[in-house]
Parts: sequence; C-alpha cells; structure tokens
Amino acid sequence: MRILNRRVPFDYQLFEKIEAGISLTGPEVKSIKAGKASLAEAFIRVKDGQAYLLNAHVHPYEFAENHNYEPKRTRKLLLHKEEILALASKMQAKNLNLVPLSWYTTGGRVKLEIALAKSKKKFEKKKAIKKRDLEREAKKEIANC
Repeated sequence: MRILNRRVPFDYQLFEKIEAGISLTGPEVKSIKAGKASLAEAFIRVKDGQAYLLNAHVHPYEFAENHNYEPKRTRKLLLHKEEILALASKMQAKNLNLVPLSWYTTGGRVKLEIALAKSKKKFEKKKAIKKRDLEREAKKEIANC
C-alpha cells in the first residue's frame, strides 16, 4: 500500500529523498495499511533536535476504541541524530523545506518518504501545466493516427 501526496511535485522542486520511520499507534498502522490516510495538508518541522510530522490525517480505525483519538495529531519521525542535524543545516543554508511525499509499508512497517524541497514560483507552475497539456495533446494526436 502506498499513499501519495500528489500535490508536492507540482508545488515543489525536489532535491534529496529520505526514508524515515514514524511513531504510530497500533490502530493508526492498521488504518494506514487499509489506505485510510492523507498527507494533503501535512508538513514537517524540526524542533529541539527532533523531526515531527504535523497535520497528517489518519482516519480512525473502525474496530478500535477511538474515544480520545485525534486524526491530525503530531507524530514523531524516527531518524538518526546525524540525519536530523544534516537536514536542519541544509534547510537553513539553502532555504529549503522538508515535505512528506508518501506513506508505504515494507516488511509490515510503515515508512514515510520525505524530501528536501524548494517552493516553485507561480511562473514555474504555469510552465509545468502548459508542458503537461502539450504532452496530453500529443498523446491524443498519436492515438488518433
């Protein structure tokens, strides 16, 4: 199962991708494996030498007790101290952001793919839309011939 954040490649220019573990509860893992999660509004912050995933929505697992469950709670990322320090220094030096790309499972564990990214300007986004439209039209022309 792979849950993608489809908006990221459009909004950001990606540089370095990293695989990170994430601290989850049991029902959250089952919910993510069922595909009931979203990274649409999620972002990552580095604070006090720790990396945290904020505003990621994990739908409550239907077969668990959910009386005090917060779907958008802050979740800790499991990275080595050296990795966090390297990411933080790159973020400050080059004015980059850490963005979540996707959730996926490997060997029964849930992993989060994150990337260092820089925000695209408005004209870059327009250029990407134009390029995508031209490619779509070219494919239609090839299919019609």
